[in-house]
Amino acid sequence: MSRLVIEGGHPLHGSIPIHGAKNAVLPILAATVLCSNGVSIIENCPELKDVAITIEILKELGAKVARSGSTLTIDARGRLGSRIPERLMRELRSSVIFMGAIVARKHKAKISMPGGCELGPRPIDLHIKALEGLGCSIKEQKGYLHIDAHKLHATQLTLDFPSVGATENIMLASCLSEGVTVVENVAQEPEIVDLANFLNAMGAKIRGAGSPRLEIEGVRRLFGTSYRIMPDRIAAVTYLCCGAVTGGSITLTEVIPAHIETALSVLSECGCQIETTENSIRLQAPARLRAPALIKTTPYPGFPTDAQSLFLALLCTTEGTGKIQEQIFKSRFKPVSELIKMGAVITVENDTAVITGVPALSGTKVFARDLRGGAALVIAGLGATGITEVENVCYIDRGYEKLEENLTRLGAVIQRKE
Repeated sequence: MSRLVIEGGHPLHGSIPIHGAKNAVLPILAATVLCSNGVSIIENCPELKDVAITIEILKELGAKVARSGSTLTIDARGRLGSRIPERLMRELRSSVIFMGAIVARKHKAKISMPGGCELGPRPIDLHIKALEGLGCSIKEQKGYLHIDAHKLHATQLTLDFPSVGATENIMLASCLSEGVTVVENVAQEPEIVDLANFLNAMGAKIRGAGSPRLEIEGVRRLFGTSYRIMPDRIAAVTYLCCGAVTGGSITLTEVIPAHIETALSVLSECGCQIETTENSIRLQAPARLRAPALIKTTPYPGFPTDAQSLFLALLCTTEGTGKIQEQIFKSRFKPVSELIKMGAVITVENDTAVITGVPALSGTKVFARDLRGGAALVIAGLGATGITEVENVCYIDRGYEKLEENLTRLGAVIQRKE
């Protein structure tokens, strides 16, 4: 097992580009299954563990996939399968988005329940309910979902919650159906817009992405195209938190500041000076951060749940007391016990964490239990005194490309050891 060994106390300085977005590239790769004419060329595709698993799923279905640097070429023109085995599904929760793509292309699917990071109850009831509304018949047998989509049709839906995954599955399943599907209360995340833009580039007719209402006019077939993945907004927030907690000055390039306005606002409230252009962010941190007002996670355009753990680590050494209320995933506070081992003063009651800032954390051995929680421990280690060892780096590798190399470029003292 790999671990990251971090010598804290080194302010970060310099500039790095932000890689392609994990949460955008995975549904877009699933969408290539819909392309029966031509090949899909996906640029700015990061080298991540989750991407590697998604590529395995594509190959298992019968698609041909080739990588050259950060560009993937996917040929799904041949006869594709409709089954994803448990060994792949259990590795990746977002693999559930293949459900919509497969039923649209093959009119049937057999998949096991998805796995991935354990963040508390994340039922796929919304996905199932939405697909049934589109005409799918879904039965569960021995841990597998058997989906019959021979009567797929356009409809009108209203989601009980603006689920990103359910919104993506609806888009994928309905873009090849007959008629116009209208969906209310959909997710508005930038990754939803990226998926819609990719599908439209292939010939789909999707309107309203980025708003609470989607209209998907079905087409007969989709065609090959080239598409560049948007930058990863959560990776951007992660590096900004790394710079802030060390009292550093860093610049991010190949980023879209508009995607992380809520996080930038909190960093400003903490005392950081933020300067942005259309595709860059510069952060200058004070000697010590101050605690912000209540941080409350909500669906986009609110504060992202994926950034909650990152700010949990950041607040450990601020001046004053901060609060974070988690309203999306119940188990986002997993890093708390590890941060307390480093000297953090944190109490959690129900969905709210209260963090009383201390002058500094102390390095020790800590264990990542999920992707963003692992990144939070790296942030804490960079700002701590002494040596921090972060175990279970496999979680971090799910969503960050060359994390330690980028941090080293910024002046961090960090090594990966087996």
